[in-house]
Amino acid sequence: MLLSPESLLQLLQRFIKSSIQIKQIHSVLITNGNLSIPNPSSFQWTTTLFYNTLIRAYLHIHLPHTTLLLFTHMLSHNIPPNAHTFPSIAKAATSNINPFFIDKPLYAQAFKRGVLSDPFVQTSFIHLYAESGNLFGARKVFDEMREPCIVSCNAMLDGFCKNGDMESAVLFFESMRIKDVCSWTSVANGYVKNECYHGAIRIFQRMIMQRFLGDCVVKPNEATFVSVLSACANSIGVVGLSYGKQIHAYIIKNEERVSAFVGTSLIYLYGKTDGLEYAMKVFGSLGKKEVCTWNAIIGTLASNGKEKQALDMFDKMKVEGWVPNAVTFVAVLTACARAQLVKSGLQIFNSMLPRFGVVPQMEHYGCVVDLLGRAGFLAEAEYFMRRMPFEPDASILGALLGACKLHGAVELGVKVAKQLYKLQPQQCGQYILLSSIYADANNWEHATLLRHAMVDSGFQKPPAYSMVNAL
Repeated sequence: MLLSPESLLQLLQRFIKSSIQIKQIHSVLITNGNLSIPNPSSFQWTTTLFYNTLIRAYLHIHLPHTTLLLFTHMLSHNIPPNAHTFPSIAKAATSNINPFFIDKPLYAQAFKRGVLSDPFVQTSFIHLYAESGNLFGARKVFDEMREPCIVSCNAMLDGFCKNGDMESAVLFFESMRIKDVCSWTSVANGYVKNECYHGAIRIFQRMIMQRFLGDCVVKPNEATFVSVLSACANSIGVVGLSYGKQIHAYIIKNEERVSAFVGTSLIYLYGKTDGLEYAMKVFGSLGKKEVCTWNAIIGTLASNGKEKQALDMFDKMKVEGWVPNAVTFVAVLTACARAQLVKSGLQIFNSMLPRFGVVPQMEHYGCVVDLLGRAGFLAEAEYFMRRMPFEPDASILGALLGACKLHGAVELGVKVAKQLYKLQPQQCGQYILLSSIYADANNWEHATLLRHAMVDSGFQKPPAYSMVNAL
């Protein structure tokens, strides 16, 4: 029994977020010939509607490549896209590996179809151009809008922030007549991404101050808190901790509950600023947790000298039914490395793929090299490194070189330092570390020669400094 086009369309809209059903309905549409035009004058609009709905459906189930493929099929079958087609296609293009090769041809198609005056289409192209790093194209589309809405303004603002042009972002932000929570959060995010952490804190303070003065009715949301807490965690010294505590107090006073993601940010903040006790209290007080919350507390325990507690927390996580991800294993393997728990660390590493379906990446292999190296198994660490499915990066070689210094392995240290030099010829770290290895082995001649070679090559060790922050 053939279903009518109306019934198929209803099914598509009903199961638009269901991967299995969408693919089944797609197959039926192909079999029934609903994705071609038997009579252009009667069915063209229906076929376009089918394609638009399928495009949105595949975007919903996180298959942007299939979404773009559908668009090419649409064009090859002479099915005319309309203003409802391009926002979804532009969003799929931003998920592509390199949207730079898609933005201009897609814009040309929109121009050809006469839909560029539609504000939704224009806003989608601002996003796409911004994602591809083409701020000139994004600004051109924005300037062509007759009456840009707050969503379009936020898209342009986010484009400046994502591409590191904070000067233009701030000027644009100040020029906006209406600002919502997304506007404020975009600027804060931009500062964090560009490592201007005090800028993020200042914009949050200004947002709160205007709210209290009645000049701004915008209330910070979860994304705002996550962004500014990240800025506090990465700020140098105790200033970040001081501001973080104030923001924590504001959240407790003004929010009904601390969400899992805000709680995760608080754990990271306290974990990076020697506030382990506060981090544990936050973790214990959260009514709802996510995998990232467990990752944060495991990493915090590991980085604060509580490696065995970190492993206990990992066991508790599994007992409570949470499935660890790649980030979890980095935190757990780091804990094993710092506590020199070689057997446990190797067992956990070997369980990643068969038990949890997590494919080990460079970071995980680096943790195992660090684990073996710290424990003095230098030959095993080198052998493990040579058996990796990819070439070691600077972090892995650096971990092995550090282990060579720790255990006075001069010969292996020289070998690893040469490999590291090939990867980072302009970095002075490997020279300093190798020189220290020579010095620790009382090989002063080689240590002196290496220091002279650094000076002759123009390398300078970055000067150390200390800071005193007055609260």
